[in-house]
Amino acid sequence: MKIVICDDCREDLIKVERLLLSYEESHDTQFEVEKYSDALQVYHKILQNELADIYILDMIMPEKTGIDIGNLLEKSGKCAVIYITSSDEFALEAYGVHAVRYLLKPVSEEVFAEAMGYAVSYISMNQNAVVQDIRYPVKTREGLVSVSYSDIVYIENAARALEVHLTDGSVVRSIFIRKSFDEEIKGIAECNSFVRVHKSYLVNMNYIRSLIQGVCFMEDGRNIPISKTRASDVKKEYLHFVSEQYR
Repeated sequence: MKIVICDDCREDLIKVERLLLSYEESHDTQFEVEKYSDALQVYHKILQNELADIYILDMIMPEKTGIDIGNLLEKSGKCAVIYITSSDEFALEAYGVHAVRYLLKPVSEEVFAEAMGYAVSYISMNQNAVVQDIRYPVKTREGLVSVSYSDIVYIENAARALEVHLTDGSVVRSIFIRKSFDEEIKGIAECNSFVRVHKSYLVNMNYIRSLIQGVCFMEDGRNIPISKTRASDVKKEYLHFVSEQYR
């Protein structure tokens, strides 16, 4: 298992390395470890698809922050991110990019060991998981198109037609729908990965970057409105979804 540690403070970098060595000794295990004081180097390696399994990142760094790296990792694959920082100012943003733990300096061996144990279990679980391919049928002018749930970013009711936005940037557009939007999305809306944020939008929570002031910011750069009547429920459902991912 490969681990990347990144902190622009060399003293803190050494402290984290010592914590990791202590964890290896106490758990009779060994990791492949890479250390960086330059976050830009880590960022570029991820862009080149040179990925680690676990990233232990300082939050506040020049040029590229821990959040920048975390956002990039969300698009690159199933990695576990542990943030270690001196400020809790960015805690909500950290969990917005699905960090498995957020630790405040100075970090004790006990707290670090718990975070590492969880991250290792999370990676092992994902590596061994069998993904069930559930598909959503869309009636188009060209015929019936079957789309995997995992490929759907969001579904929009646009002028009485369904627009199914996919992770590759493409859009599958249905023919005119005679049923209500509620009826058309009934099956997929029951999936715990999806949330109804607006009367015209159903969103896949796996691709939400953040929820801020009535707007759902997606990984593909789209901003989807959250209706006032649904805002409270959407926030609760999203926080529950995130917490369930890392339980």
